[in-house]
Amino acid sequence: MTAAARTLSELAHLVGGEVVGDGGVRIWKAASIDEAGPGDITFLAHPRYNSLLKGCKASAVILSSGTDYAELMKAGRSVLVAAQPYLAFAKILQLLTEPPRYDGVVSDRATVDPTATLGDGVTVFPYVYIGKRVKVGARAVLFPGVFLGDEVQVGDDCILHPNVAVREGCRLGQRVILHAGVVIGADGFGYAGEGGGRIKIPQVGIVEIEDDVEIGANTTVDRATLGRTVIGRGTKIDNLVQIAHNVVVGEHAVIAAQAGIAGSTRIGREVVLAGQVGIVNHIEIGDRSMIGPQSGVARSVSPGSLLSGGLEAAPHREWLRVMTLIPQLPKIWRKVRLLERKISTLRRKAGKGVKDHA
Repeated sequence: MTAAARTLSELAHLVGGEVVGDGGVRIWKAASIDEAGPGDITFLAHPRYNSLLKGCKASAVILSSGTDYAELMKAGRSVLVAAQPYLAFAKILQLLTEPPRYDGVVSDRATVDPTATLGDGVTVFPYVYIGKRVKVGARAVLFPGVFLGDEVQVGDDCILHPNVAVREGCRLGQRVILHAGVVIGADGFGYAGEGGGRIKIPQVGIVEIEDDVEIGANTTVDRATLGRTVIGRGTKIDNLVQIAHNVVVGEHAVIAAQAGIAGSTRIGREVVLAGQVGIVNHIEIGDRSMIGPQSGVARSVSPGSLLSGGLEAAPHREWLRVMTLIPQLPKIWRKVRLLERKISTLRRKAGKGVKDHA
């Protein structure tokens, strides 16, 4: 739903940008650069898309300083110059998009245990299950199919999308968003013994999700064997991520799709894990480290590291050198074979010379 229109000058003030052109133009909504029309604002974050500016019909475009916007000005468009166009666009999109409103009604087709406590303005859709001694904070929204096991705690303003399961005893902070199919607190993967003698280790810990965390669809966060699995405040997790038992993820981390983190690993503050990163158990990833896509991490990583690569991650600069060499390997191999033959020839001649001298 679109919110009330704002002038371009108002939007520039919001993002700390500068208007070039008509600051009084009214902006109703944000749109992509190839679909925007009159009344829309769009953005250009990378020079590779400069060619799209020529046919842009938006009333205003967010650009970085140094971008050539002469064609836009000729066409009567206005420009909002911002240090980070994508970030500015995100802030403007939030302002121009009215959040959905919920009715604060508990459906009579939901199952709510009489011992559960629901805060003011909680919306509970049909076919939600809320177990014994559950506490749900004010203005939380539980979509159809949500399961809250016994003694779960859900903070204020949380949104749990369809078919989310939060298992027994787990805790969500405030403003947590769980997308469809998320499972919080399934049993950790714990077994003792070998072969037919394997026995299940009871998983008696919990998961604790701190404030302002958002978790994408079909991601799983396993409960601790003992103690807690923790997702730190402000962390953002993509779809299809697996986080194992007793993992601790620090504040404001970002974890992309299909990453997997094995048990008892500690992920530091503001760490970024790209898609399909795999991390072994019982190691530590230092604060503000970045791990590139499809990297395997088999040992602890010091703070501020930048790693990338295939089966096992390496320091980023080293990995870049290796990647640069790969296309040259056939040529290098031919040179090595040629040098080997020359060395062999020289050795034969040297050996013959010794015999002749004798």
